[in-house]
Amino acid sequence: MAKVQLTDLVLRDAHQSLFATRMVTADMLPITEKLDKVGFYALEAWGGATFDSCIRFLNEDPWDRLKKLKAALPNTKIMMLLRGQNLLGYRHYADDVVAKFVEVAAKDGVDIFRIFDAVNDPRNFQAATNAAKKTGKHIQAAISYAVTPFHTIEKYAELAKQYADIGADSLCIKDMAGLLTPYGTYDLVKAIKKVTDLPIEIHSHATTGMSVATLTKAAEAGAEIMDTVISSLAMGTSHSPTETMVEIFRGTEYDTGLDIKLLLEIAAYFREVRKNYKKFESSFQGADTRILVSQVPGGMLSNLESQLKEQGAADKMDEVLKEIAVVQKDAGYPPLVTPTSQIVGTQAVFNVLFGRYNRLSGEFQDLMAGKYGACPAPKNKDVVQKALAALKLDAEVTHRPADDIPAEYSKLEEEAKKVLGTSTASVEDVLTYAMFPKVAPDFFKKRSQGPVVFKPEAASPAAAAPAGSAAPGQAAKYTVNVDGTNYNVVVAPAGTVAIAPATGGAAPVAAAAPVAAAPVSGGGATIPAPVAGTVLRYAVAEGANVKSGDTVLIIESMKMELEIKATSAGPVHFLVPTGTQVASQQPVAEIGGGAVGSTPVAAAPAAAAPAPAAPSGGTVIPAPVAGTLLRYAVAEGAAVKSGDTIVIIESMKMELEIKSTAAGTVHFLAPTGTQVASQQPIAEIK
Repeated sequence: MAKVQLTDLVLRDAHQSLFATRMVTADMLPITEKLDKVGFYALEAWGGATFDSCIRFLNEDPWDRLKKLKAALPNTKIMMLLRGQNLLGYRHYADDVVAKFVEVAAKDGVDIFRIFDAVNDPRNFQAATNAAKKTGKHIQAAISYAVTPFHTIEKYAELAKQYADIGADSLCIKDMAGLLTPYGTYDLVKAIKKVTDLPIEIHSHATTGMSVATLTKAAEAGAEIMDTVISSLAMGTSHSPTETMVEIFRGTEYDTGLDIKLLLEIAAYFREVRKNYKKFESSFQGADTRILVSQVPGGMLSNLESQLKEQGAADKMDEVLKEIAVVQKDAGYPPLVTPTSQIVGTQAVFNVLFGRYNRLSGEFQDLMAGKYGACPAPKNKDVVQKALAALKLDAEVTHRPADDIPAEYSKLEEEAKKVLGTSTASVEDVLTYAMFPKVAPDFFKKRSQGPVVFKPEAASPAAAAPAGSAAPGQAAKYTVNVDGTNYNVVVAPAGTVAIAPATGGAAPVAAAAPVAAAPVSGGGATIPAPVAGTVLRYAVAEGANVKSGDTVLIIESMKMELEIKATSAGPVHFLVPTGTQVASQQPVAEIGGGAVGSTPVAAAPAAAAPAPAAPSGGTVIPAPVAGTLLRYAVAEGAAVKSGDTIVIIESMKMELEIKSTAAGTVHFLAPTGTQVASQQPIAEIK
């Protein structure tokens, strides 16, 4: 048995797990010289959520990060995590985009492509694997690990053999929830070694407290490589400490040979760096053994808790955890990893709130219809039929889903040029736009300003606090910080907003954006901000003629982007400048109206806009959950039947169809783009 090698995840999965993927490149480069001397098998430094976080939150070019790290780590291989046909986005891309992305990533610095698929469908590996082969780089096929009646050791060994046959150079057992047990891992590695001689790498989060023992037994079974994290960013929802594993193996046949003194110096560096990101720290520390039963990854668990609070159902967490097992089984036992973890988790919430499968999210419909690929086991046929009926499909998709996507790189290139306002676009910029077309345009505008800077005293937690949650019928409360002053914001169930200076709370800090002045109105139909947030950009020019439903501006709120749409036709007038922090229900634009004054300037918090329209005697259709009213499915005044879809709401990152409960004429009570509370009337049927 050769010595065990270690891949350290400090530059990617550690900070993704612990503090929302916020580490900037400037905090990585000073320690790269020492990292490069250690002798790691590799450093995982790219992929996962880092690309998204770079352009959405850090104002960093992710390609520039990759190039800088490659130059600073001449002796160490850089690994990236790639979502197969999804690349780094949240949809399947055409094969030509996959090929181009892999080609450029290899050129700019990636040495090892760790490729995985959420449902372990080998067909979703094909394009990325073929592209990586052409670059001559190392291909590591990752098995997304789950513990279900279907996922037996024999099935995993069979899957490992399939991955070896499609061209993998090594295998990874990717345990995102910390479910691998020490003795189960020993048996699993032994079984895989019987069907292939490819090197095996073990990736197991520390969330349940078993990872150190798991890596130890994996080495005894013959696994050659272990994923670890330098101790100051290890444990919790992260991974086993690098130094701990070095000492466990020291003096044995598995001795890593790594210098513990050098590792301790690196740990000391990151211990100081971590202080810069305290406000983003995960609340999950130590071991969370609930996951041993629910099998929910730590990040998914915290997300579910937040979502249930938003729905006024925080007391239903235990029910949801039990329901997740039901939904996972009915969906054919997909492993709970991006994006299936969110799809399954949200459907479980819907089942608890509304009854089992009475409401299906759009993404869950796609999963059941085979649009994400073949799930590991047979699905619940009745639920499949419900999904097919909703999608108006005759049968499940049984071929490779990407076969339905025509070549799209040239089209994306032309779109990127328009966004950039140039006649040419670098291939990196085209791919950035392809991954995140809604986020990239704003990033391109601000890129020249350089990356953000995080320091321990740089911001108050209150400055980034999202809107507070509330039980049905209660007011939601939260705090924002504007120009050094904290404000208490109270959103009443009816949608009205009260803002007053806070008397306590966190120490004031400099605000990132001004709050808008009272709008200079020309008398048109006002469009309110559905949530508190920052006006990122205008989607159309001032004075442009728009139709009802057209997107007019983008607001960033709670780390997400919301499209704000016109509620009538006519010329648009913006009431606040881009970069402005706005309160929920504050007017941000108007449609129509007469001449107006100059663009508003920054001032004190504005008064709240009127509440949404009240019912006038028809059959009321309430929002079943809190969320954002995305779009109308029918026109205002349309004749509908009971059961017809009339509104689409986005809730918990999923789309939900709201159906009429009576026949008649539909009248909408809230405009598209509005954030609605659970049970708030959104339409009525007359």
